[in-house]
Amino acid sequence: MSTATSTVQIFGDLRPQDMLYLGEAALRTLHISAISITAGTLFGIVFGWFMAAGNRFVQFCVNSVLDVFRSVPLLIQLILFDSFIAIAGYPMEAFWSGTIVLSVYTSALVASVARGGIEAVPQSLRRASRSLGMTYWQDMRYVVWPVGIRAVFASWLGIALSVIKDSALVSVLGYVELLRASQILIGRTAETFTILGIAGLFYFALSFPLSKAGEYIEKRWQRS
Repeated sequence: MSTATSTVQIFGDLRPQDMLYLGEAALRTLHISAISITAGTLFGIVFGWFMAAGNRFVQFCVNSVLDVFRSVPLLIQLILFDSFIAIAGYPMEAFWSGTIVLSVYTSALVASVARGGIEAVPQSLRRASRSLGMTYWQDMRYVVWPVGIRAVFASWLGIALSVIKDSALVSVLGYVELLRASQILIGRTAETFTILGIAGLFYFALSFPLSKAGEYIEKRWQRS
């Protein structure tokens, strides 16, 4: 009498469809990063202006609030915010929870950069613009921002690149971005090195164009 033996395959093989799955996850990473960087930059500029131009009370209040977001780890902010809105009875999709927290976190970082840009403009240059008859807002538009942006552009670029990588933390909320998709595939295939290597290439593909665009802009400014 012969005994039939069979093997049970616990892990599956890496398939071409899995590459498409990672590609879609990379687009979701790009989506949430682009929204967060854009919104965070706009609000950060406003907060930075308050910190540079407001009275001492306004500066203290804005800086104190933003210090909380700069100091508390992003992972804790994500979990606390998502838990709080759920307890309050207003649960959100993981995408929106992650976008809100990531945008606020980005704005807290950009605010310091924006304030530095405003304060980097020499007072003598600002007094000269006002002596020419410019209003405060004309001075901000034609003098402060053009000069200030050049002074802090590299710092802003570093923040933007960091946000792309920090977006991986949104996976704790269940949002299937690039890192979460990689974890799912690793759990199915056990191809840890291969999948993380591919995920790293996707992150590089998302960050490299932004980095090169920043270098190109800086070189243009140096020649002008």
